[in-house]
Amino acid sequence: MDSVFRALADPTRRRLLDRLFAENGQSLHRLCADLGMSRQAVTKHLKILEAANLVAVHRQGRERLHYLNPVPIAEIAARWIGKYERPRLDALQALKVRLEGGRDGET
Repeated sequence: MDSVFRALADPTRRRLLDRLFAENGQSLHRLCADLGMSRQAVTKHLKILEAANLVAVHRQGRERLHYLNPVPIAEIAARWIGKYERPRLDALQALKVRLEGGRDGET
């Protein structure tokens, strides 16, 4: 789990995961678009995500397609969030959102 926490600690890696969540099975070229980073830098981030088992890679011809693996995140949720009283956390989150006048999930 430590490798998952380390991988999730970086905002660029979280952004890559968000992009894979929105559209799974992307090539390196597509993942690099609009990041303002070199391919080498994105590749380093993807290797960390792969090592944490958050991204799986499948070769299709000359391309490597990247897929989100949500299992490690679900394990974190079960271990670190699920053990706390979920109804209380949901009520506090709803109250926070209502008081801040925002929508749920915004940071």
